[in-house]
Amino acid sequence: MSAQRPARPIKVYSASLSGHAHRVRLFLSLLDLPFEVVEVNLRAGAHRTPEFLRRNAFGQVPVIEDGEVTLADSNAILVYLNERYADDPGRWYPRDPVGAAQVQRWLSVAAGPLAGGPSLARIIVLFGLGKDPTEIIARSHDLLRVMEGELAARPFLAGTSPTLADIANYSYVAHAPEGNVSLDAYPQVREWLARIEALPGFLPMAVSRVGLVA
Repeated sequence: MSAQRPARPIKVYSASLSGHAHRVRLFLSLLDLPFEVVEVNLRAGAHRTPEFLRRNAFGQVPVIEDGEVTLADSNAILVYLNERYADDPGRWYPRDPVGAAQVQRWLSVAAGPLAGGPSLARIIVLFGLGKDPTEIIARSHDLLRVMEGELAARPFLAGTSPTLADIANYSYVAHAPEGNVSLDAYPQVREWLARIEALPGFLPMAVSRVGLVA
């Protein structure tokens, strides 16, 4: 049980196919915290309404409401949930300088190469953007090759146990094939995904029904 519990379920403004939103729902589940999902219809533009923009001026999911706290940005939300509710916050975000820096490195990867690679390739397919994904898929494989090499040296991205680094990067890597980014050449990455999926409280992400290119 967490050291602290929310007075009422945390409200999560989410989209079922958003990896950014999934990483928040996943961490809430791993912490065994009560939460309520409010589905935001991105295709209908619900994230651009005045009501939603009051919660997040960038018009993005996820957003959480935890009592009087309203917070946007998935990585910021992960840090908040860890610091406020985790039994042992140092487990997920190490307290030593090197360990903290290693996690922050991968949070930056999640916001940079991951978002501009596997996440973007997937968006092109899911939303039918009509954009040539060739260069984006190539970038995705550049990232996966780095991850493969690092995971050959240790079981998790930032060390020997799971941290926020793994939670932030899991969703879009696991669903990279939905953007026609194959994981076949990356056995270490696939084993890492399986280790996360074996964690108590793991919560899977919805699988897109959009057909993939053969």
